[in-house]
Amino acid sequence: MATESLLKDKLILAVDDEEDVLESLDEALDMCMLHKANDYNEGVQYLSSYTYDIVILDIMGVNGFDLLKRSVARGFPTVMLTAHALSPSSLEKAIKLGAVSFLPKEKLAEIASFLEDVVLGAGKPVWRQLFEKLGGFFTSKFGPDWREKDKFFREFEEQLMRESGKK
Repeated sequence: MATESLLKDKLILAVDDEEDVLESLDEALDMCMLHKANDYNEGVQYLSSYTYDIVILDIMGVNGFDLLKRSVARGFPTVMLTAHALSPSSLEKAIKLGAVSFLPKEKLAEIASFLEDVVLGAGKPVWRQLFEKLGGFFTSKFGPDWREKDKFFREFEEQLMRESGKK
């Protein structure tokens, strides 16, 4: 017997300028109530008008980092979803601005699993789980020593290790 998704009946906002991405999210998250916006202004309207369980933001094309600041200010767990801005610097910026996760569009088919981690984490950042699941993917995209080369990621990883030791 299949267990019910932790995402069932969650209200999620997705902001992306690519209609096919929004349609893919609609299909992958059919157990949720999904609001879709395809530009910055519509995203701002939704963010100021509703209370979301999770917000999913593209970076490019919708001014995603500005929307991230607005979403975090409202207290919404926010996940960045990107293809073109998939880089260590974008990942670092997302972490610093308060995103709880950062997903490559290449993993869109698996998004429900990543968002369930966010629900299980009670809206808190789920970076440790993300790096466990996607560490190899990021290494293939960013290079074999991308974390070691960057002081921010070295310190961030040390912080995650300390936090996981406390739990």
